[in-house]
Amino acid sequence: MTGTPSNPRDTSPPPGPQEGGGQERQLTAGPAVHLVKWIAVFMSVFQLYTGFFGELSGAKQLSIHLSFAMLLCYLNYPLVRKTSQSKIPVYDFALALLAAAASFYVYVNYEHVAYSVGNPALYDLIIGGALIVFILEATRRSISPILPVLTLIFLFYAYIGPHIPGTLAHRGFGISRIIDHVFMSGEGLWGVPLRVSATFVFLFVLFGAFLEKMGAGDYLIDLSFASMGRFRGGPAKAAVVASGAMGSISGSSIANTVTTGSMTIPLMKKVGFKPHTAAAVEVAASTNGQLMPPIMGAAAFIMAELLGISYYEVVTAAIIPALLSYTAIFSIVHLEAVKENIRGLTKEETPALGKTFVSGLYYLIPLAALLYFLLIEFWTPTTSATWSILVALPVIAGNNIFRHFAAFPKRKGIRQETRDLAYEAYTHKQKNFFIYRTKDEILGALESGARNMAGIAAACACCGIIIGVITLTGLGLKMAMLISAAAGNSLFLSLIFAMFACIILGMGLPTTATYIIMAAMTAPAISTISQNLGAELPLIAIHLFVFYYGIVADDTPPVGLCAYAASGISGSDPVVTGFKSFRLDLAAFTLPFMFIYNPKLLMINTSAAELTYIIPMCILGMFCWSVFIQGFWLVRTYLWERFIYVILAFFLVNPSGVTLFGVHLPHLAVNTASITIMVVLFFWHRQRRERETAGSGQ
Repeated sequence: MTGTPSNPRDTSPPPGPQEGGGQERQLTAGPAVHLVKWIAVFMSVFQLYTGFFGELSGAKQLSIHLSFAMLLCYLNYPLVRKTSQSKIPVYDFALALLAAAASFYVYVNYEHVAYSVGNPALYDLIIGGALIVFILEATRRSISPILPVLTLIFLFYAYIGPHIPGTLAHRGFGISRIIDHVFMSGEGLWGVPLRVSATFVFLFVLFGAFLEKMGAGDYLIDLSFASMGRFRGGPAKAAVVASGAMGSISGSSIANTVTTGSMTIPLMKKVGFKPHTAAAVEVAASTNGQLMPPIMGAAAFIMAELLGISYYEVVTAAIIPALLSYTAIFSIVHLEAVKENIRGLTKEETPALGKTFVSGLYYLIPLAALLYFLLIEFWTPTTSATWSILVALPVIAGNNIFRHFAAFPKRKGIRQETRDLAYEAYTHKQKNFFIYRTKDEILGALESGARNMAGIAAACACCGIIIGVITLTGLGLKMAMLISAAAGNSLFLSLIFAMFACIILGMGLPTTATYIIMAAMTAPAISTISQNLGAELPLIAIHLFVFYYGIVADDTPPVGLCAYAASGISGSDPVVTGFKSFRLDLAAFTLPFMFIYNPKLLMINTSAAELTYIIPMCILGMFCWSVFIQGFWLVRTYLWERFIYVILAFFLVNPSGVTLFGVHLPHLAVNTASITIMVVLFFWHRQRRERETAGSGQ
């Protein structure tokens, strides 16, 4: 464990909603505990084996992956929450075996399935229909009922096509045709979402589990407190930094919230933040963790697969918007602390920065290896994650060896012979301890990674079913036509419609599921309209647009599962927390429009020299946006000043300049004028603050 604040803390996540809302069983003892553990371990070992030696051909990899996921979903998640959480009923054992067998059918009969597409046997249809039902139930248990209900709506749409009026009508498909397309072909549940889950996503989630088990999560949190804790509103700033760091390796907004929030929220309350504000800061920072490369809530891998581009291109495009988003949250938190006169932590409450940084440097070795493999060697994400996990193994072992020798009692005044005997006994005992501790951490990471992935795999299979219906019925093209007709070939209106669709849909779905569905339905419409207007947008910009609004939906009231998780820690009202986090996260509402109209923010058609100019200007722009949101800089701002700040934010974040009244103003002139106005406003605010201070003193 790295340096910690002097006050005791418990970093274990509190009970609350899991990712997506599922509630895992709390198995206590007995054979069931070991059964679930070893199923999860074997799943992770299988994924590592294929990561080292290559994936299985066709859908064989996906079949085994889904079989493991079905077992874990039915064994880990109860039928209803009111049932016993400490044991697994017989019917769940039976359902787990049947669901796994239906999934494994494709592996056993791969050639038959491949050659029978379009002409399935009756038993193919029965097994395929059963598997679809098993997937829907597994997703309901592990994620939420909303995604299975949405999947059923899509399946129903495929069946009743001729009875639907208007553009969305189609000729309709029978049950056998729907099952054939969804189950037998590669365009349904065995499509891109499940393939990415069975390769890239699993290994990165497993990599995050290894980092967490070895203590890297605690180290990143402690380092954030050591670097930010003593500043004004320090715990809130530490929460922003820690959540960004944790989000880059966890890819889960709820996991990020409960992990970092269990420490940051109590300390934010301690220094003066209101309970709902403390929870909202953690929610906004944790949600935005999904914007932060390298994992990005698993969407980076799916995006790369859908667009046919490299993973490197996706994370390169995402990095500046992610940094700008965190700049805005950090600035808003700072202004909130200044406005409410909130202090930082004392010297005694804050760990020493140098000591904390050095004490856990070895935790960064696997992360450094991952970045090296991905960004310098340009290895595939699968290979990079697999070898990074391999790098983590000696780090875990070395960390435990260090613990043993650091703990050896050095005593003076004892004869050398006695000391040698004591040392021999001590090291023998510690040797066993070292073996058990290392084994437990490695097995714990293997188990944790698989258990975290079970629900994600089920959700990806559900998304695959939805994608299958979209390709079968041509719904994606129909949606593009509808949006084009409603928007009247207006790119801005089409973006507005896509934004609302993402937010409404995303309120009840995991971010990755929202992205997959919207990428299939609304992204083509935006692309078509931009082509019709002669201003074809980069596809990566369109896909990041729908992805960002899927993330924003995570903390948009009234659903906002992260707000409920954080409120459980802070003791605040979840609805009030949700609205406060929504306000803190408003930067994520504006950024997608900014990079749609200015792709240079995605490092497209720009240079390193230009970026050294653009990035500082954008940071200033996000600060102006934060002043607009808070209505405060050195003093409370007037209404007319807030409008000036929002205009300055738009000007500074626009690297292409501004066109006013038909005259194009280059960005250098616009930014120079904007910075001049900021300086004038700064001195104006300082003068007002001095007058207010003098007035209050009188």
